[in-house]
Amino acid sequence: MRLGRLRRMGRRGVIALLVVLLAVVGTGAWLLTRPSGAAAAQTVTSTVAAGTYQQNVAATGALEPTREADLDFAVSGRVTHVYVAVGDKVVKGDRLATLDTSSLDAALTSAQAQLDAAEAQYDDDVDADASSTQLSSDSAAVAAARSALSQAQDDLDSATLSASMTGTVASVDLTVGEQVSGSSSSSSPSSDGSDGANGATAPDASSDSSTTSQVVIVSPRHFKVVADVAADDIASVKKGMQAQVTPSGAASPVYGTVTDVGLVAEASSSGAATFPVTVTVTGAQAELYAGTSATVSIITKQVSNVLAVPSQALHTSGTSTYVEKLVGGKQVRTPVEVGETYGSNTEITSGLKAGDKVVLVTLKLPTGNGNTGNRFPDGGEGNFPGGGAGPPAGKFQGPDGATVEVGP
Repeated sequence: MRLGRLRRMGRRGVIALLVVLLAVVGTGAWLLTRPSGAAAAQTVTSTVAAGTYQQNVAATGALEPTREADLDFAVSGRVTHVYVAVGDKVVKGDRLATLDTSSLDAALTSAQAQLDAAEAQYDDDVDADASSTQLSSDSAAVAAARSALSQAQDDLDSATLSASMTGTVASVDLTVGEQVSGSSSSSSPSSDGSDGANGATAPDASSDSSTTSQVVIVSPRHFKVVADVAADDIASVKKGMQAQVTPSGAASPVYGTVTDVGLVAEASSSGAATFPVTVTVTGAQAELYAGTSATVSIITKQVSNVLAVPSQALHTSGTSTYVEKLVGGKQVRTPVEVGETYGSNTEITSGLKAGDKVVLVTLKLPTGNGNTGNRFPDGGEGNFPGGGAGPPAGKFQGPDGATVEVGP
C-alpha cells in the first residue's frame, strides 16, 4: 500500500519528501553535537599597595553658631525704642533698645543728694572735733551713699540694651510700650565668654532653655556641631581630633576640630546612651546655616604607608587567614597575617607585598548571548542585563583608592 502511495506521489513528491527527511536528520545532528554552553571565568582583582588609612567615629547633630549672646534688660521699665530687627548686623556696643528713664533719673538725683548730705555731715563733725566713733559712723554713711549713687548710675546705664559682641541679630522679643522686668541687677557671662554690656544679661548654659531672651545675637559665619556619639565610641574621641562635617544636602564636607567631649551621658530618641561631642567648624563659612542637620565623621586614628587589601579578598580556614593571589594567571592560596581594619580595607602585616594582585571574586559567565543562568561564587544564579557576558575587562578605582581590575 505504501509503495502504491509513492507511485501515486510521482517523482516531484518523492524528492520533496527526501528533502524534509534530510532536514530533520541534520537538525538532530546539530542538537547532539552543538557546544554545551561552556562558561568562561572572569576575575575581579585588586593590586596590593601601601596607603594612608583612617579609623572614624560617626555621629549626627545640627549646626549652631559658635558664639551667641542672649541679652536682657537688667532693670525694669517701659520700652521706648527698639533699634534693631532680625537679620541686622551689629557691632559690639551698638544700641539695641532703650527704656523710659524717668524713675531712674529721679533715683540718680536722690542718690547724689544723699551722698552730698553724708559728705557735708562728715565735714561738719570733723570741724566740731567729734569723737572717733562719730567720725567712723559718718565715713560709713559716706561709703554707703557712694555705693548707692554708683548703683543708681549703673541702673540708668542699664536702661540702654547694647550689643555685647559683633554679629547678626537672630531674634528680637521686644515691642515699644511693653513693660519689662529686669532679669538681674548685675551682668553674667555670655555664651561667648564676654560680659553683658550696659547692664544687659546673658544667661549661661544652666539657664532654662525655654526662656526667650529679649535680643539674641549670633556669630553669622562661624559654626559648631554638638554631635551625639555612641557610648561604645566615646572612649576613642579626644579633644583636638580632626573631623569632617557634612551638612544635609551638601555636596562636599567642611572640616573641623573636636573642642569639647561631654562626660555625662544623655538618652537618645531610641533610648541608647550617647555623649555630646562639640566639633567646631574651621574658618568662616558663608554657605552654612544654623539649624541644618549634619553628619560628623571624627578621625580617631590615621596611619600612613600601611599595606592593606579590600576585606572582601580575605578568607578563613580554621584559625588561619588566606587570600587567592594571582600568579601567572592562576589563583594561588596564600596565607597572610592581618592587622587593623580601616573601613572596607584590612591591614596585611605579612604574606603579601606591594604590587601583588589578589582575587576579590570570580564570576563564571556564559560565552553566548542567551539568557542562561550565571553561576555566582556563592552558588546562586542570576542574569546580567540582556544575558550578556557581564562587565568589560579593565582597571577601575575601587573603595578607598584601591585599584580593582576585571579581566578574563
